[in-house]
Amino acid sequence: MADKKEKELSFEESLEQLEEIVKKLEVGDVPLDDAIEEFNRAMKLAKACDVKLKNAEEAITKLVKESGEVVDFQVEE
Repeated sequence: MADKKEKELSFEESLEQLEEIVKKLEVGDVPLDDAIEEFNRAMKLAKACDVKLKNAEEAITKLVKESGEVVDFQVEE
């Protein structure tokens, strides 16, 4: 899985790798250069997760009417 690029990972795979990096860095026995590299990788994974979440949110807030018109979802109170 480490050979897959962050963009190719599913949300769940990205989140799992992000959690692994956090656990590794929390232990604190990672050399500084490795910690910086892992931090940068974590930031890329977090950004990829954020993009996927925003895309999912946008997708689920759209409705398609019978006419085919796409409209924003709004809760009627």
